[in-house]
Amino acid sequence: MKATPLPPIVILLFTCTATSAAALQQSPATVERDRTARLPELCSTYQADRGALGRLRNYAFSKPRLDAREALTREWLARLDAIEFDLLPSRSDQIDWLLLDNQIRRDLARVAFDRSKEAETAPLVPFIAPLMELLEARALRKLPDPRGASEVLYQARRDIETAREANKANEELKVKGTIARRAASQLSTVRAALAAWYRFGAGYDPLFSWWCKAPWEELETALREYGEHLERDVGGLDPEDDDALVGDPIGREALLAELSFERVPYTPEELIAIAEHEFKWCDARRREAAAELGFGDDFFAAQQHVRSLHVKPGGQPELIRALADEAVTFLEERDLVTIPTLAKESWRMGMMSPSRQKYSPYFTGGEVISISYPTDGMDHDAKMQSMRGNNIHFSRATVHHELIPGHHLQHFYAARWNHHRGGFSTPFYIEGWALYWEMRLWDMGFARGPEDEIGMLFWRSHRCARILFSLNYHLGNWSPQECVEFLVARVGHERNNATAEVRRSIQGGYGPLYQAAYMLGGLQLVALHKELVQNGDWSEREFHDAVLKQSSIPIELVRAALGTTTLSREEKSPWKFND
Repeated sequence: MKATPLPPIVILLFTCTATSAAALQQSPATVERDRTARLPELCSTYQADRGALGRLRNYAFSKPRLDAREALTREWLARLDAIEFDLLPSRSDQIDWLLLDNQIRRDLARVAFDRSKEAETAPLVPFIAPLMELLEARALRKLPDPRGASEVLYQARRDIETAREANKANEELKVKGTIARRAASQLSTVRAALAAWYRFGAGYDPLFSWWCKAPWEELETALREYGEHLERDVGGLDPEDDDALVGDPIGREALLAELSFERVPYTPEELIAIAEHEFKWCDARRREAAAELGFGDDFFAAQQHVRSLHVKPGGQPELIRALADEAVTFLEERDLVTIPTLAKESWRMGMMSPSRQKYSPYFTGGEVISISYPTDGMDHDAKMQSMRGNNIHFSRATVHHELIPGHHLQHFYAARWNHHRGGFSTPFYIEGWALYWEMRLWDMGFARGPEDEIGMLFWRSHRCARILFSLNYHLGNWSPQECVEFLVARVGHERNNATAEVRRSIQGGYGPLYQAAYMLGGLQLVALHKELVQNGDWSEREFHDAVLKQSSIPIELVRAALGTTTLSREEKSPWKFND
């Protein structure tokens, strides 16, 4: 099969830095061990290595940190290259090799990406270099000279004052709010690391405390205030406005790179077209359900009616429990997937805090399902929006997404099968699996009537919308507020919930493809089900159990693991799952 060409940014990132021969040199004994090494152990070892480096220097603006990450990835690429792929003892080992190779190359690309992002913000923190020398010395376990360190702290505080005055005087200084906030966030990691540096000596070394206590306290305040200055005076943001929507879009080339590493051979524009096609299907079904409820083709009116069908305050946990049991019964009666007794017994419930509901307006799940429902301290409008958004029929459409057969069952299997693949986690598998079940249950008649259909279709249209707003945001086509307006007008979200959804997407620590991965991963699994079950000889239970046992890996590699074709180390994803 012909390999899919890598996006230009990937080629650039892979070749942008030269590698010294010394960094890649290995002894013959090491290479020979690698030829016979067990891939699960290598996967775990690499994750441990990258974790150790990350903990050693957990702050921005550190060139040694980025250099060490690059050296590690290049060393591991050489180590993988020494392995005879065709002689690996099992198909599972070959999948692990492909996973590890993909992860290492992705990490190498991210080093280059991080270099460019830090280079973009470094001019906003011109005082940073001497402070970084203190942190780098700590990383090398060198004890500071108390008097010398105090002078560095004192001078840094003066330099911060100078930088603030220069910024205010520079009328041509124009920085996007996203960049200013990123610089402030990066500076915050340095401030936290310096606080740990200070605590190491304070109180334990009397001389250190004598010299450094006052200058450090003054500097810590100056660093915090300078971060606020960057956001407010340089980026035009209000640091105290927790409700503002400010993200950091990555652009088309970086999106192409991420899609390549996810082994999804489509452009962002092609994925947007897929989402629009799926949206049309949802709208047609929503009109049908609305007509059945007596609302003609006005599915928004039908949606408003369904929203009003919520439980009373305090009644949501009982509803969640009943819906979870109902889903398990539906699955077991049809012999769709193996559900261990402990999996059915071990999930728990918790209540989501009001502050977290600003990011997650709907419940989230896994072993613990976190229930999003109003508290007595919320204002009346927020209470009503939360109750309407978590109504009976919307909830019935997603409890199984969070628990069984969704995330809880998924995590239960992942802890027991191919556990070494945990570091390769991808939302295309994690969220795609749960979304796949929303689609399959629709096809199998899980909806009991038009109210349930409206609930299921609300969420399905929401997944389409996630592809559209998240990709358009990262492409620079839509602002955060335009994303909110789209969710309100096109899906029918409550405004507070739409705002929380966008905030979660762009400020919640999720990757740029996370929101798109729900439906796209689901479509991948639907295509794989058609290939192996509908057009093959796998049973429903065999297929679903086998997918669960692969752990969280790109769906294209799940397909490779369950298939019989010869695998190659050179191949990239050729699977056009939506053609």
